[in-house]
Amino acid sequence: MSSRILRLLVYVGAGITTVVLAGIVGYILVSGVPYLKPSLFEWTYTSENVSLAPALANTLLMAFLTLACAVPIGMGAAIYLVEYARPTSRFVRMVRMTTETLQGIPSIIYGLFGLLFFTTMLGWGLSLLSGACTLAIMVLPVIMRTTEEALLAVPESYKQGGLALGASRVRTIFRCVLPSALPGILAGVLLALGRCVGEVAALLFTAGTVAQIPDFAGEGALALFDSCRTLAVHMYVLASEGLHMNETYATAVVLLALMTALNAAANFATKKLKEGM
Repeated sequence: MSSRILRLLVYVGAGITTVVLAGIVGYILVSGVPYLKPSLFEWTYTSENVSLAPALANTLLMAFLTLACAVPIGMGAAIYLVEYARPTSRFVRMVRMTTETLQGIPSIIYGLFGLLFFTTMLGWGLSLLSGACTLAIMVLPVIMRTTEEALLAVPESYKQGGLALGASRVRTIFRCVLPSALPGILAGVLLALGRCVGEVAALLFTAGTVAQIPDFAGEGALALFDSCRTLAVHMYVLASEGLHMNETYATAVVLLALMTALNAAANFATKKLKEGM
């Protein structure tokens, strides 16, 4: 009897979640799809077309820079904690407690830290680099913890088999352990990517709201110090002005499509990697 009640509660919870999600997505599509017009994708932003193309390019740049900083550090830290550090050491307990604490800090606090450290102390100003570094610190605990859990889920026999065949510890980790933990690691990277794409508060303090694409062709690496806005910030600015609400919903549709495409690409890559193992 109790198992049936629990099963029913699970079904009810899943159904409510599905209905709410479908309602949100449906409302966004109905409100935004009719206003997806060519002027919204012009390469140059003006107050007339309120183009989202610069914000879309900046979103991809910001996500790439953030993951390029956070993924190697997070994966390296997780590998050290699981494969090299003593599980009962005080250092390991302190690192895990710190990462769990950092996961619960509101994004506005990260934004204030980025404003004080990257923007002011280092003198980077409101820039692409300041925003990417702030987001990297924000998503680092997520990547680190999910990678650690994925590594802990790998059977011990995989490691023992690699070592028994004469492989070094490093080779065993990279050829036996990491491929098996790859789905869990990519899940953490997807969570981090979603937070990068949807973040607003931290980027308002660190990246600014200038609707332009950094000029890498003309300025080179100096373009990293140009101010920019992402799609989420673009939506916030348009909604705050209250003059282009239709374009705001259209931007939400593009943001939703972007996240769907990124998730589909990641799942496809994971499937191909598992087939090639």
